[in-house]
Amino acid sequence: MSHSENSKSGCVTGNLNKSDKARTFLDGSTRTGVMLRSCAVGLGTYQPGWKWSSHAGPQTGKPSENHIGYILSGKMMIKDSAGNETTIGAGEAFEVGPGHDAWVIGNEPCTALDFSSIFEK
Repeated sequence: MSHSENSKSGCVTGNLNKSDKARTFLDGSTRTGVMLRSCAVGLGTYQPGWKWSSHAGPQTGKPSENHIGYILSGKMMIKDSAGNETTIGAGEAFEVGPGHDAWVIGNEPCTALDFSSIFEK
């Protein structure tokens, strides 16, 4: 993931609309990402019917990890590792632990930001 740093101010920036780190999931949903100094930021647009365990997990070959996000539009259902389900929608931030699943609810795409510390990797 790319970023730029202003050497005078120490400010690190990245543009999610012009990222060189982009992924298209098996169903056509998309996610871009940028790496800042201490955090990766992603922007995903998940199509109706998108589900982590069907469209992302098989593609990445990894189980879901701790996830911090913010929903910009649309709705998602998140099922934690204990089986508890929570609906999240526009304007809501969330954090869910490893082993969760998530899917889009309804007929409109869900657009979300996600965040992860680079120091956790």
